[in-house]
Amino acid sequence: MPETTPPEPTAKQTGKPASMRRLPIVIGAVLVGAVIGYAGVACLKHPAAGDVACNGAVDLAKKIAPLAHGEVAALTMATTPLQLPDLTFEDANGQPKKLSDWRGKTVLVNLWATWCVPCRREMPALDSLQTKLGGKDFEVVAINIDTRDPDKPKNFLKEANLTNLGYFSDQKAKVFQDLKNIGKALGMPTSVLVDAKGCEIANIAGPAEWSSDDALKLVKAAVQPAAAGF
Repeated sequence: MPETTPPEPTAKQTGKPASMRRLPIVIGAVLVGAVIGYAGVACLKHPAAGDVACNGAVDLAKKIAPLAHGEVAALTMATTPLQLPDLTFEDANGQPKKLSDWRGKTVLVNLWATWCVPCRREMPALDSLQTKLGGKDFEVVAINIDTRDPDKPKNFLKEANLTNLGYFSDQKAKVFQDLKNIGKALGMPTSVLVDAKGCEIANIAGPAEWSSDDALKLVKAAVQPAAAGF
């Protein structure tokens, strides 16, 4: 004979009303739901496990926070460990690049477009920052997100004689969406200062005078905290 499931005992058989017999099941379901709900809230409140590696970036942000004044006063220093997504884009030759290609370097990731007036005004300062501090320990990675004419941003950089910045682009503007999804891109331009492990140190929505003494001191401190006295 096929296996069958025994029928639920009647109230007469158990001596208890059916509603009371179901009570433990209902309470159990409520408790399980509460645990799941708490776990969901906990995930929202706490960084992902992989972000633990970024605690050092938060400590560094606290130490250099006093330098975020003057021309870089609008910088928001990191207070929660955050590993940036591995942004993908292309270099000047159309070859794929990823943010992780810069592991071991402090990086200023900047998103810009030719249709963004503040972006165009900011580019000379970024070029100057790269000229002064760019090297084995630091680089400005300015990613263009023009989605139509690929020659337009190249021509802009050439005509403005901005020759020290490497040219990077994302014609699908996915890098902007990726940063927006984690609350780090609210408009254009946007910049994120990233440590050698790919962790956020600081971010800014809008332009900054990156060639100023204020900016240079802050970036130097981010790149070489020990040498800067932090």
